[in-house]
Amino acid sequence: MSELIADTAYQAWLKKLKTQFQQTQYRAVSQLNHTLLGFYWHLGEEIVKKQKSSQWGDGFLKQLSLDLVSEFPDMKGFSKRNLELIRQWYLFWKQDDQITKQLVSQIQNIPWGHNLKIISKCKSIAEASYYVENTIKHGWSRNVLVHQIESNLYHREGQAITNFEQALAPLQSDLAHQSLKDPYIFDFLSLSSDYNEHQLEQALTEHVTEFLLELGAGFAYMGKQVNLQVGERDFFIDLLFYHTQLHCYVIVELKTGDFEPEHAGKLNFYIKAVDELLKKPEDAPTIGLLLCKNKDKMVAEYALSSIGNPMGISEYKLTHKLPNSLRDALPSVESIEIGLSSERGHKDV
Repeated sequence: MSELIADTAYQAWLKKLKTQFQQTQYRAVSQLNHTLLGFYWHLGEEIVKKQKSSQWGDGFLKQLSLDLVSEFPDMKGFSKRNLELIRQWYLFWKQDDQITKQLVSQIQNIPWGHNLKIISKCKSIAEASYYVENTIKHGWSRNVLVHQIESNLYHREGQAITNFEQALAPLQSDLAHQSLKDPYIFDFLSLSSDYNEHQLEQALTEHVTEFLLELGAGFAYMGKQVNLQVGERDFFIDLLFYHTQLHCYVIVELKTGDFEPEHAGKLNFYIKAVDELLKKPEDAPTIGLLLCKNKDKMVAEYALSSIGNPMGISEYKLTHKLPNSLRDALPSVESIEIGLSSERGHKDV
């Protein structure tokens, strides 16, 4: 039957079977996770009730752990530490007496490790619920989830200054507003304090995976310094994206200094040019995003108030590496270690 290896129909059918089995495996794992966390929720509730109503003392969880591990030796979730975490997890969510069955079901739809990260890093039910919902929506890994929490996405999303309410239809306006944030955190970049716009643009495109993660779901990278010919002149957009959920082009312009009103005018020109030269009839209106180092909120709002094309203004934050002159002036790791060794030797004498 070796001829089947070259048979395209057989290979297509085999590929379909593999995909179906992988989907079956995923559903089985998801169902198992949901069932296990459903039991954890019940166990957390029971532990809290027994600790309130009984006189079993401080050794209760230790004994419960020993008994459950003895009965179910292959289960890793019955250590004393995990029983404490189950109790903590239950109590975190039960802070809100109005917690819904739907939210409890959502909590049980994400892995246990994700749940523990959320309750350990979030300060409120509202914030924790936000990360639960977005983990489910976007399929975040645990590392991505931690990054989003530590970069304070909950408080940054939808905070850009925009004119979307006036420039877009209501539904598109709401979706576009939630797609932007303020500030953007570029902590994956290392630039000297005297970097320029070209260096910032180059660094962002060299780290495009991290950049897209920070921009958020839906952004597809189209290119940098994208040429637009208007009349007899050539113009170049810093960065161009297409948003797959908003179904529109998104222009990103970078400014390494403070926001100035004329920046909005230039971005408005670019939006008009993209709408005329690149936008297709089925595309929604092009959106502009101006990223600057600093902005005066009132100046930004004034600048956008008379502009008809949709745009937003946000700040960005990044970390700086030490300039060469300062780095050369600092002692090396080797010299520090030699100094410490010498100091320890002197004290021993």
